[in-house]
Parts: sequence; C-alpha cells; structure tokens
Amino acid sequence: MPPHSLPIDAQLTSQQSQTIQHLISNQFKHSTLTHQQQRQELAWFIEQAKPFKGMQVRVVSERINTHQYESAVLAKAFYELTGIHVIHELTGEDDVIKKLAAQIMTGENLYDAFINDSDLIGTHFRNQTVTPITQIIKEHGKDYTLPTLDLDDFIGLKFTTGPDGILYQLPDQQFANLYWYRSDWFDNPQYQAQFEQKYGYPLGVPQNWQAYEDIAEFFSVDVGEIDGQKIYGHMDYAKTDPSLGWRLSDAWLSMAGVGDVGLPNGMPVDEWGIRVEACHPVGASVARGGALNSPAAVYAISKYVEWLNRFAPIEAKQLNFTEAGDWPARGVIAQKIFWYTAFVDELTQPGLPVVNADGTPKWKVAPSPVGKYWREGMKSGYQDTGAWTFLRNTPKQRQLAAWLYAQFVVSKTVSLSKLLEGLTPIRQSDIESEVMTKQAPYLGGLVEFYRSQARNVWTPTGTNVPDYPGMAGYWWQHISQIVEGKVSVKQGMDLFAQTMDQHLLQLQNEADITAVCAPKLAPKKPESYWLNKPGAPKQTFFGEVKGKTLPYEEAIRAWQ
Repeated sequence: MPPHSLPIDAQLTSQQSQTIQHLISNQFKHSTLTHQQQRQELAWFIEQAKPFKGMQVRVVSERINTHQYESAVLAKAFYELTGIHVIHELTGEDDVIKKLAAQIMTGENLYDAFINDSDLIGTHFRNQTVTPITQIIKEHGKDYTLPTLDLDDFIGLKFTTGPDGILYQLPDQQFANLYWYRSDWFDNPQYQAQFEQKYGYPLGVPQNWQAYEDIAEFFSVDVGEIDGQKIYGHMDYAKTDPSLGWRLSDAWLSMAGVGDVGLPNGMPVDEWGIRVEACHPVGASVARGGALNSPAAVYAISKYVEWLNRFAPIEAKQLNFTEAGDWPARGVIAQKIFWYTAFVDELTQPGLPVVNADGTPKWKVAPSPVGKYWREGMKSGYQDTGAWTFLRNTPKQRQLAAWLYAQFVVSKTVSLSKLLEGLTPIRQSDIESEVMTKQAPYLGGLVEFYRSQARNVWTPTGTNVPDYPGMAGYWWQHISQIVEGKVSVKQGMDLFAQTMDQHLLQLQNEADITAVCAPKLAPKKPESYWLNKPGAPKQTFFGEVKGKTLPYEEAIRAWQ
C-alpha cells in the first residue's frame, strides 16, 4: 500500500483505535465526514507521523479564538495521535510578522511554520523565501499530504495564490469586516418614524457613507440615551498602536473608492493606493500614478477622523483593536461601519445586553456602506485569511512534521468542530453543512455571508504590496499624526505617500537583477496628468450624495 493512502482500521493497535474513538466522540463530534471516514483520516496521521514521533516542532499564530482552540486542544490531540509535540505559540499579529521577518533575515529556524495573514502574498511570491504549498504537495511532502485534503473545498485559495499561479499558503481561518448594527433599535417604530421625518428616507442598512453618517448622528444626537444609558451612533478605535494601521489598511480606503475596479484587488491601483504596471509596483503618490494621497484618500481619512470625533465614545481614541472589540457587547453602540467577524463568538454569549433570552442576537451583520468614490466592480471590504506558511530555511524534516500538524487542524475530521469554536470558516463543505444551517439564526448573518458570493469581493491585501512586513507599519505611524492633529489630513497623506515611494525605491535598489516583479519607481509627473485620466487616482468629487438605505432582507440579497 502506498504510504500516502488512507490506512484501514486493521493496522491500528488497540490503544490507537481507542485514541481515535475518544477524539471523534469527544472533540470532533461535528464533521462533514462519516464516522468511518474520520477514523480513516486520523489513522492516516498516525501512520504518516511515525518517522517524526518524539519530535518537537514550534509554530506561531495571532491570538484569536480559533488559534487558542488549536493551541489548547488540537495540538494536544495531535500529540496523542502522532507523538509529535507541537508548541503552538500565540502572540499579537504584529509580532507574528516580526518573527517571520526575523527568521527570513537571520536564516535561523526560529519556527517550523507560521500562521500569518495572506496579506503577505505579494511579499512571498516576490521574495521566494517561502516553500510554496504547491511545492510541498508535489515534491518532498507528496507522501505526507493527506489524500482527503481536498484543496477545491477551501474558499480562500485565490487569496493565497500568487500571480504565477503557485499556491504559497494554506488557509487556516477566515474572517471578514462587515457592517454591524443593532437590528432591534433599527426595527423600533418610533426611531423609524423619527429618522425618516428628519432625513427623508427610511432607517435601514446604509448603502453609502452619507447614510452611515446620518444614522450615526441620529443615534448619537437625536436618540442620545436608551433606558437611561448614553448611546453612540458609531464605534472605532485610534490608539497610536500597530492595530491602528490594520483599521485603515484593511480596506478603509477601498470602501471609500480610492482604488480601481478589479478583483480580488483593484488594478492597476489597489486599495493601498499602489500602482502596479506589468507586476512591478511603480508608486503610491499621485505624482507617480498612485492614489495614497489622492482626493479620494483624503476624503476617506477625513471621514474616519470626523466620525471618531463626532459620534464615537471619547475613549475610542485610546483604544486598540482588541479593546475596541469589547464595546459592542456593552449594548451602547448603534452601528460599526466595519466590524471583524472574529468577534462573533464574543457577542453571542448568553446574558449579554446584545443577546436575546432565546440566544438569538439583537444585532446583525450586513454589507458595509461605500464612499462616494466607490464604483461597481471594486472590492467591497476586507477579509482576513490566516494561512499556514513554511519558510525555505526550515529543515525539511521539521517542515514535514509541521506540515502534518497544519493539515490536521484543517482536515475535514477537525474543521467543522473548529469552525463552531472560532467561527472562522475555511471549507465550503462546512459552511453548507446542516450544522451551520441550525447555527445561522444565532450568528447574525455570518452564515448567510459565507454562503453567498460576497465572500469573493471581501478580499485581503493583494499582490501589489511588495513588502508587507516593511510597509505595514507606515499606516499607523502616519495616521496617528493625523488623528492627534499634528498635521492636516492632506499633509499627513502626502507624507505617507512620500514614505511609501521611498520604500519602493529602496526595494528597487536592493533588488537582484533577476528579482521577480521588483518595484520600478515611475518618474514624477504633474498630479493633473494622472487625475485627468480614467480610473485611480480620481479627481475630487464635488457632487452631493443623498443617503440611501435598504431593509435588511434586501441588503443581504445582494450577497446572493
């Protein structure tokens, strides 16, 4: 029998058979596989792990519920099956990127695998420091690749595939940023009548930024209090912290309409405002054909700061990503223009002010509204795809042992149970399962989103960004200057674009002559040259935009 085929129960010892049965009965009760199929998958891991038994491997990921479950539960289960001891470290997303960059720069094998965002896809395919999943499956990992891995079942492979068609990372979890709102407040007849009388259109799911702003003003000012408690029409965060960068780089500019039409990212100008020509990044500033300091970008950041100051709790300026994530659960927030669905589990706990007695939420998620520069065919929001990444400088034996663990935590035996724990789906079969149909009423629209085609237009950072570890930090460093009032929005974005251009030039100068798709900084031209051309960067839009809303049922119909 070939070593990579599924073994049969007869090959198992009594102890191994008991271990498998215990795991299926207690940890992996929910699966799209039959009981026998689960036994076969787990038996395969036992068999293929024999050369690595007793080995200790180190992996690292960001600290979210899904990865906490992997670290606390799945790593232990994997050890019981295989004898491979996995140290699954949890840390901040910014620190994951630093650790990955450190391993690349030093050549030291600090970790045997990383779960890092697919936002680095532009870096990985250019730098060639990653052992692609395609290579592992076809070459040294061929006999250690799960026959039932079923790549076609993964919903995020397009985000982890380079322009060269090579799969660089294997998705482990996904979550999107969607519009979040208190549907019970929006359904209140008194509020509906008050809103329509003042603004001239119905209170509903906002379709554009003007409607979002009107609703934020309505709940912050006109309603003001509910049951004696002050409420807020908007929630955000702005602490001078790396997570401030994620808030803006995670599609804030694309929702405003800064980039070009195109999926999964705008082409030739993406949501970071970087222009690419023939796969080479040529600039972020308007003078070089980019859009990072364009009128649309200035509009986007201006609205971010304005809404923060006018409609959010005063504490928001001192909160980071994690701290701000707790606020909707308090029951004082009317809406968030985008809210990471990684927090769904935390907002569905019994007894919260935002959860009904029957366990259904008092809130819903819907498509985020878009800004006045947005056009049909552009990406609509951001989706985080945390994915397994293997560096070339990891010894092959250690890489293979970690590859087995990576496959285990995404296997069909495990994935549905993991989805119920972290609510970050990766498999189509899990999303369409009867288990998730039963869960849907308790998840506020999450299941409907992932069953729709919308998941294809909520996309991660794309391949235009050539050095995510080196460039991501510029976001919070420059935006914080604007939030703190040290520079105007225009001055801040001009400086930001200039910094990005300088970094692209540095990469260009450091690139080997054979480097893949390295930056080639374009010469400066008058900004009017670019602003008068179709597409991004776009001229200032002076027209009026009237607020537009839709009932929830109509708003989510667009997802279908």
